[in-house]
Amino acid sequence: MAKKFFRQKQAVAGLVVILAFFAASLLAPYIAPADPLKVDLEHKLMPPSSAHPLGTDQLGRCILSRLLYGTRTSLLDAVLVLGMILAISIPIGTIAGYVGGRVDNWIMRIIDILLAFPSMILALAITGLMGPGLIHMLLALAAVWWISFARIIRGMVLQIKEKDFTLAAKACGDSHLKVVFRHILLNAVSPILVLATLEIGSIILAISGLSFLGLGAQPPTPEWGAMLSDSKPYIETAPHLMLFPGLTIMLAVMAFNFVGEGLQKAISSPGTGGQGKQEGGGLRAKRPLLKISFFKIGEEKKT
Repeated sequence: MAKKFFRQKQAVAGLVVILAFFAASLLAPYIAPADPLKVDLEHKLMPPSSAHPLGTDQLGRCILSRLLYGTRTSLLDAVLVLGMILAISIPIGTIAGYVGGRVDNWIMRIIDILLAFPSMILALAITGLMGPGLIHMLLALAAVWWISFARIIRGMVLQIKEKDFTLAAKACGDSHLKVVFRHILLNAVSPILVLATLEIGSIILAISGLSFLGLGAQPPTPEWGAMLSDSKPYIETAPHLMLFPGLTIMLAVMAFNFVGEGLQKAISSPGTGGQGKQEGGGLRAKRPLLKISFFKIGEEKKT
């Protein structure tokens, strides 16, 4: 799988960009040209220069420094939200798909009810009830995003539990826990990894969007969406205030999408280890995985 992935130029380029972003978040205190919170009204709205490579904002703060420190907020919080989503959706989707019967019906009816509400509107409502703040925003996103993940994971479990190697494990007397962890979840790791990678770009957009509306990171915390919001009044006089945060968000989202698509192609290719095997605990992916977006929930076949 690794060889197939690294043969794709877009996927490799996306991986390099992602690693650069995470390196920037870790090394921000050492490579940032100035303090991201330092106010210098004498040099406000300055264009790019040697002292400030990307210029300064309306309070004279270095834009490059704020972007570097904002990487910590935007990317690391996106990873945190993704971790919470997986922690909720994997157990629920696995229980629904493996147990079946009334348990599956009850879980899926609850999911269907939650899917009736637009995800972004529901996230806005939850954040509004709890109050603006980064932690509240992350909890709200995790609370609405696990639904689509659980639905897809349930579909994976329904397929894997009917495979010959799973039925053979049950016939040999393996416990339910052993069947779930050793045969079902082990074979679902690769598709879940692809799904998570494809979705993290949408999570970054959601975090930036809610911060743009003032519901996420609060001033003076450096955050890409908040920086876009602060630059609205200066779009004509100082367009670089909005240009650089917008390009950073676009680059990060594109990088994760490239990596996700690369993983999808590598895993879906015939003969790929892990997903390409049918015997010894593998599962062949005959078609690309269904991509889920924040605003569009994918359809799955009812069984």
